[in-house]
Amino acid sequence: MTVPALDLDDDATVGDEADRLRAHVYRLLALTLARPPDAGLLALLAGLQGDGTPLGDAFDALAARAGAGDAETAEREFNALFIGVVQGELVPYASYYRTGFLSDRPLAALRADLQALGFERAPGVSEPEDHIAGLCDLMAALVLDGADDAVQRHMFASHILPWAERFFGDLEKAESASLYRPVGTIGRLFLSIESNAFAMLEGAEP
Repeated sequence: MTVPALDLDDDATVGDEADRLRAHVYRLLALTLARPPDAGLLALLAGLQGDGTPLGDAFDALAARAGAGDAETAEREFNALFIGVVQGELVPYASYYRTGFLSDRPLAALRADLQALGFERAPGVSEPEDHIAGLCDLMAALVLDGADDAVQRHMFASHILPWAERFFGDLEKAESASLYRPVGTIGRLFLSIESNAFAMLEGAEP
């Protein structure tokens, strides 16, 4: 599987190209899911290019929709999907997907692991750490910092694998989704690739 090159930042320091691209896909998902995309992010998304694979086709679809859209329309879609009057069409938190409640046991377990890794909540941030954007950003940071494979596998298996593919599948089918439909496809396919890769690593260990 070849992941399309994503020009998301210039500060990737990992030497392995595959890991750099993994980090960029995680960062792309984090950027699109954290807040409504502005004109700059839409322009970046419009420049994505696929590679003829199913994941690459999803990148091409996202690029086409981003290039044809505008920030105001994207903000309305984001709000309908994730904010709403009471709540959006989707609730992008691990606790909600896994237990039906916000700020439940999965969030407590995540906070314990983050503390063990030395991560602290940034001042002024009220968003619970188990938001899908935060988890994708965490994985990007672990990859870029060269975290041990066992650490990456634990965080993925404990806090992303049990629910996030289902979330991205729901995003693909969401009634309010247009720009975000291929984001759902990218997330679902990419996490499947990650899951298989981590399983192979675990199987290769003595």
